[in-house]
Amino acid sequence: MFAPGFWEILMLTLVVLLLFGNRLPSVMRSLGQGITEFKKGVKGDPTDTHGRLEDRPD
Repeated sequence: MFAPGFWEILMLTLVVLLLFGNRLPSVMRSLGQGITEFKKGVKGDPTDTHGRLEDRPD
């Protein structure tokens, strides 16, 4: 099978940085927030203030 070498990974990284370099920090921040929200949802975090409507008291 094809296993990418050092130079292929380096070239791919450079292309990605050239295309998305200015937006990369905001994309990574959004990804981190999404993962955090997903983990909270899986755990059923009681400190979550954005719960479903069924969970909120009347």
